[in-house]
Amino acid sequence: MEKKECRIVLVDDHSLFRNGLRGLLDRCEGYRVVAEAASGEEFLALLPGLETDVVFMDFSMPGIDGARTTERALAQRPELKIITLSMFGDESYYQRMVQAGARGFLLKDSDISDVLQAIDTVEAGGSYFSPQLLSSLAGRMHAREDAPDEQLSEREREILVAVCRGLSNQEIADELFISKRTVDKHRANILEKTGCKNTASLVVYAIRHGIVDI
Repeated sequence: MEKKECRIVLVDDHSLFRNGLRGLLDRCEGYRVVAEAASGEEFLALLPGLETDVVFMDFSMPGIDGARTTERALAQRPELKIITLSMFGDESYYQRMVQAGARGFLLKDSDISDVLQAIDTVEAGGSYFSPQLLSSLAGRMHAREDAPDEQLSEREREILVAVCRGLSNQEIADELFISKRTVDKHRANILEKTGCKNTASLVVYAIRHGIVDI
């Protein structure tokens, strides 16, 4: 079956960046940029009549920033799938974007293969963190004891925090003095309970539910 064309909107105040990303996407079969906006206000004005599948949203824009734009857009159109665009050093903004409802996080200098993977992942209902961002964030994650998630047991929350820190199952087992097989089982339970499919979506889940802070 032929893949449905993915309709994309670019929201960024730098026209040079928008033009570059649009040029890359226009050369990829199955992806089409249907609109651009240079600010949050412009995007929100376009939104009522806009038919789109995925939105690339810059965080740092004049006027309404990416987080507030995302919140307002999703209040009108909850089905929107928004990917945050950022540079290294913007880590403090990710928590706000997750809480606002963003599904993906991508560096502006990412390869086109990462851009397409992010689009495909969020369009299919998943969450996406670029590998570079996951590595950068891993050391900044720490648990929040004041905000437990009732779905997960204490041990499962402990393992989820370790996953967010970038530890492998074997490293988690060594740190918690349990077997890797036990960690494997807990991790499978975490995925089932949260509905997550990969590490990136687990990180988003943990931030959104207050299990970790950045």
